[in-house]
Amino acid sequence: MTRKESTLPPGSRQAKLQEDTYFRVMRILQENPDLTQRELAEKLGISVGGLNYCLKSLIEKGLVKMKNFANSKNKFGYVYVLTPSGMAEKATITHRFLQRKMDEYEALKAEIEALRSEVEKPGDEGTQKA
Repeated sequence: MTRKESTLPPGSRQAKLQEDTYFRVMRILQENPDLTQRELAEKLGISVGGLNYCLKSLIEKGLVKMKNFANSKNKFGYVYVLTPSGMAEKATITHRFLQRKMDEYEALKAEIEALRSEVEKPGDEGTQKA
């Protein structure tokens, strides 16, 4: 194991955040393979160094590869492409990402309802009208 993320506990918050980052990187690369690392980092809201670390990990895992491409808008003449196994992994990660977001949505919805009922209770001192 050469990378720190290889040792993360599978269900840990950090592992989930890392998987979300991988998902977002692969999603953007699938749509825009010729983005520079700087452009991609800006789209993701992460540092270029953090993105570079992530890309290296995705490349090591065989999910993304860097190809020379003369017509790239990227001045260095390369593109990042998802490999067939990268596309399969992206589909798997997409499913888990969607499930996490749906769970977060349901939890948030329940919290909003609880807060609404607290605020709407008649006779509470904090909600009396002037």
